[in-house]
Amino acid sequence: MHDYLIIGAGIIGLNIAKNLKERFPDSKILVIEKEPEVAMHSSGRNSGVLHAGFYYTANSLKAKFTKEGNMALKKFCKQRNLKLNECKKVVVATNEDELSGLLELKNRGDANGVELQWLREEELNTLYPNIKTYEKALLCPSTATVNPKEVTKEFAKVIQELGVELLLDCKYISSSKDAILTSKGEFYAKKVINCAGLYADKIARNYGFSKDYVIIPFKGVYLKDKTNISQLRTNVYPVPNLANPFLGVHYTLTVDNESKIGPTAIPAFWRENYKGFDNFSLKEFLEISYYELKLFITDAFSFRSLAFSEIKKYNFKYFKNLAMKLTKNMNHDGFDSWSTPGIRAQLLNKHTLELVQDFVVESDENSVHVLNAVSPAFTSSIPFANWVVEEHILK
Repeated sequence: MHDYLIIGAGIIGLNIAKNLKERFPDSKILVIEKEPEVAMHSSGRNSGVLHAGFYYTANSLKAKFTKEGNMALKKFCKQRNLKLNECKKVVVATNEDELSGLLELKNRGDANGVELQWLREEELNTLYPNIKTYEKALLCPSTATVNPKEVTKEFAKVIQELGVELLLDCKYISSSKDAILTSKGEFYAKKVINCAGLYADKIARNYGFSKDYVIIPFKGVYLKDKTNISQLRTNVYPVPNLANPFLGVHYTLTVDNESKIGPTAIPAFWRENYKGFDNFSLKEFLEISYYELKLFITDAFSFRSLAFSEIKKYNFKYFKNLAMKLTKNMNHDGFDSWSTPGIRAQLLNKHTLELVQDFVVESDENSVHVLNAVSPAFTSSIPFANWVVEEHILK
């Protein structure tokens, strides 16, 4: 009998295991992962950006955890000698209308205690000659980038050093009372913690949760610069549409100082719809297509225009032109190959047809279900895991 059994060895599941083991060194904890190694899905396929926490309203969990998580992950990377690029971020305006969006971001940053600096156009030109803005821009000093796969694998090492059991190639099949049936047999636990990412809602329904929600997958890919020599020294972002959780096409500077343009946010048709018909599931296709068709017909959160605009991004020229609004005097010829795709496990409220923008966790005395750990869940992972432990596991 295990004290805690965690389903999913992504960065959230690993951090919850680490938090619990540090609190209760004698506890027996098992983490199961369906893949042959950790970080094969969202935790290893995200942009690697450590966000600062100024996009989110002050009363949101995201605002609190992103700021704290940014500092905590930087500290972790330095302690464990992992790659860290403290390259900052610039948010620019492309026209006069977007200046109000910049001001809203500055106000949110102030409310969240995140340092943001105004830069006049001429100041921006001095600091970063290749970046273009209208009148002014925002500089965020605390944004950084890491290798997400490297970081997640390091957390897997840490939990094993602490004495947590990590079982790979172990797929969840079903559950009954305190028993979990997996591809490697049956396990028993006093408390089950579901951190299954793209499949969290399906597992939660086995326990009577996620009644109002379903996960809708969105595929994100970047255009990589094959020259691997960035002409930028920082991340460059547009003013986002704060009504949806996507930040718009931008330039990301990787931990190795390579640049990429993206990402897309293309509606996917099954949960692991990375490439072609790999991992195809007819049941998932029918369920997800039903909700995507509903979103298209009702045009909830302007889904129709989002879908059309995202499909157009498969055209390299169109995609690059979106990014080129943010820069000047840059050669974009090298951006001609797609990165490894990632899938955002985005929670949808089935009744209101709203994309849920904050973290969602449902629980009782027997099980805990992390249903919406969307971006910036990677950045937020350390404080978010602590909150899940304190508010849902130990209460």
